[in-house]
Amino acid sequence: MHATHTHYTGSGALQLAVSTPAQEKALKMTSIVQISDLTKVYDGGFTALKDVSLDIEEGEILALLGPNGAGKTTLISTICGITQPTSGSITVDGHDVIADWRQARRLIGLVPQEINLEPFELVGNTVRFSRGLFGKPRNDALIDEILGDLSLFEKKSNRIAELSGGMKRRVLIAKALSHEPRVLFLDEPTAGVDVELRRDMWRLVERLRNDGVTIILTTHYIEEAEAIADRIGVIRNGELLLVEEKDRLMARLGQKHLQVELHDPVLQIPDALASFGLSLGQDGRTLHYAYKVGEQRTGITRLLSAIQAEGLALADLQTSESSLEDIFVGLVHDDPDTEGEPA
Repeated sequence: MHATHTHYTGSGALQLAVSTPAQEKALKMTSIVQISDLTKVYDGGFTALKDVSLDIEEGEILALLGPNGAGKTTLISTICGITQPTSGSITVDGHDVIADWRQARRLIGLVPQEINLEPFELVGNTVRFSRGLFGKPRNDALIDEILGDLSLFEKKSNRIAELSGGMKRRVLIAKALSHEPRVLFLDEPTAGVDVELRRDMWRLVERLRNDGVTIILTTHYIEEAEAIADRIGVIRNGELLLVEEKDRLMARLGQKHLQVELHDPVLQIPDALASFGLSLGQDGRTLHYAYKVGEQRTGITRLLSAIQAEGLALADLQTSESSLEDIFVGLVHDDPDTEGEPA
């Protein structure tokens, strides 16, 4: 069976390409960003990144999670050439970000946390100028399309100073997309913005991914990462703890919880139920049982039979499943106080 794809060419046209399953697999395995043994030590001895190695696949959405001061922004800044690494190497589509920085930087779009725009410039001119900085020819139709996607078209003749904070955030996104990057970094793009922008943002992200753009985002809204990311990376104290496919991570580390409500309270868990690893609620009426997501044999049937054999009457049963946020908190909960990353 052959798959057909459409690719955005930058001129607004769509090209059809047909690939075999083998070619599909090879395409999915292509790494567009390669990071090897990356370390960053700031003056004064603060180590922001420690031997980080990571391959980012073309066309994927990678969510990078971590507490404040974990090294997320430093990692993005180093890939984008804003921060110089102490050691290690980074390539973007084979271009070293130091030795071949011009070619590498042309492939990257960055939406930073901080809003730093020329207040008296017009919105349209700001985005158009950003495209020109990367040596791209003028393309007003593309700029208008980007502005339209971000609900900025009506504001393109407004000065930046006249915009709300959320609209300024949209201008940052438009600037990052103006030169048609193949890799887009979103550093806390929806922090402090309204729900409408957040929805618009994720719709745009999905469209860009469908056009083959690789997207790396950091976010404190873990439910967003759970909804749209292909892979999840967790960073703590400058070290990359794991990078794993979201579904596999949820299956490996996720837990389901069974809450058994008894008709009458008990003072302690009966000895016959000790092997199930139950915990007893403070009211003495609730038994809590945890088991792995995806397990074929959960032990629930045996547990309920054992409870019945002990003569305990059931009043209610409830199940719940851990979220990505639960897994993230479990990975970093023992993280000691971290200092903020240097600017």
